[in-house]
Amino acid sequence: MEKEHSASMEDYLEAIIMLREGKEAVRVSQMSKALGVKMPSVTSALRKLSEEGLVEHQRYGRARLTPDGERIARDVLRRHEALRRFLAEILSVDPETAEADACKMEHSVSPVTQEKLAKFLEFVLSRPNVQPEWLKMFYRYASYGEVPGGCPTKCLGEE
Repeated sequence: MEKEHSASMEDYLEAIIMLREGKEAVRVSQMSKALGVKMPSVTSALRKLSEEGLVEHQRYGRARLTPDGERIARDVLRRHEALRRFLAEILSVDPETAEADACKMEHSVSPVTQEKLAKFLEFVLSRPNVQPEWLKMFYRYASYGEVPGGCPTKCLGEE
């Protein structure tokens, strides 16, 4: 069974993968700025991640992900992106709030829930120019606080 990592450690792994922009490694200062923490905090986290075999980092050097670190970072990024898209594109949460909430939620979503959410997004968003009737009705309800006439039978296609 794989060791669970704290939300903070997952954030460091995610930051590396997001900041490297086609490069192999990132600077401690980049991570510090992106995560809004002091450089000694980044160094301490990198030391711990290095001990766990997830990051390669020498003192005053750049940080790079090991294959295991890469796998975990990509998984965190996938969870984050699925949650952000669900919040923004399905629930119509404003982009800034969706980003912040996805960052908090990504650490507690199980692999089963992540997979179901990804499938749901793929299904609902697979036809970008066609919006299901139930989704239109949800948007109306969310905007005006009224269940549209015919719901739930019409929403669920039971008519």
